[in-house]
Amino acid sequence: MATHDDGLGFSSLAIHVGSEPDPTTGAVVPPIYATSTYKQDGVGGLRGGYEYSRSANPTRTALEECFAALEGGQRAFAFASGLAAEDCIIRSLLSPGDHVVVPTDAYGGTYRLFNRVARPWGIEHSIARIADVEAVRAAIRPETRMIWLETPTNPLLGIADIAAIAEVAHEAGALVVVDNTFATAYLQNPVSLGADVVVHSTTKYSGGHSDVVGGIVVTKAGVTTASGEDVTERIGFHQNAMGAVAGPFDAWLVLRGLKTLAVRMERHCDNAEAIVEFLSGHDGVTEIFYPGLAGHLNHEVAARQMKRYGGMVSFRVRGGEDVAVKVVGETQLWTLGESLGGVESLIEHPGRMTHASVAGTELEVPADLIRLSVGIEDVEDLIADLKQALDRLT
Repeated sequence: MATHDDGLGFSSLAIHVGSEPDPTTGAVVPPIYATSTYKQDGVGGLRGGYEYSRSANPTRTALEECFAALEGGQRAFAFASGLAAEDCIIRSLLSPGDHVVVPTDAYGGTYRLFNRVARPWGIEHSIARIADVEAVRAAIRPETRMIWLETPTNPLLGIADIAAIAEVAHEAGALVVVDNTFATAYLQNPVSLGADVVVHSTTKYSGGHSDVVGGIVVTKAGVTTASGEDVTERIGFHQNAMGAVAGPFDAWLVLRGLKTLAVRMERHCDNAEAIVEFLSGHDGVTEIFYPGLAGHLNHEVAARQMKRYGGMVSFRVRGGEDVAVKVVGETQLWTLGESLGGVESLIEHPGRMTHASVAGTELEVPADLIRLSVGIEDVEDLIADLKQALDRLT
């Protein structure tokens, strides 16, 4: 079986790891093992270690092996959603009385998980500008056990210096978790930069076709908690004990998506860069958030730790919230909808949609903000559609 250590390129790993030809039929695509249980050869005589599909399923194993290779981790664990993956990290690696540093600009669902689920359990959190390493350092307390990063962040595309923050966190005895959903394993490798745990919503770019919901956790080898417990073993235990695992068909869809991730991300990036250029020249646009812009905060960090700058773009419009809401409702080719990372282009108003749950908090987003998930359609058509909406409404 090919692994990250074999020296193969990203696409070679994505296509071949976990997808070895079937030894019986020669089939080049792994089957969907739609089974809940497995015949044993005598009591305890497991075939390949499989006994019950909550604990392990061959299709899920194939996805987990592939993701671990792509991220350069020790193991990967597939979940029923990105938030299920995040919840497993929190419950596996934190205890009541522990403290976490979270970004000022984070996915609303992540903040809700920390604020309304983990906090009543006894996990405290502080909010810090993760673009500022010193702000992260200042937020650390004696009881801090984890620094939670998104980079780029959702929806303002903030950039954290993973290597610098990992150094600060490890000096304080804290783990670093990186949500790599926006960047993907193709554009950014947090493990190589010092991250201890990587999490993705595989619903997004990894699946890539808006037809699956899932999550993944990847762990770095040799990492332990403050109490000396192995991080990989803790995640594995809780994945099975809590049971929020990816089903075999969902795992198969994500594994299929990974095979084309590299080529899709190149097109996403090409289109995003062209759209940013268009937006930069439009009078109705007051501010653009994209790590590829030279004036974007920590642009030089993004240039150092990312292969390219991704397919997500956010911008503010002249005229305030009312105009922003009208613009997102007036596009024709762009689909008004939540989520991101699919082949089709999506447009949304974060303040009323994906980030409504953080209204009134330190994470509240600008009311005039529009977020784009730039798809892989013909970019000229995407620009023309944005132009007609902006020209009429701003």
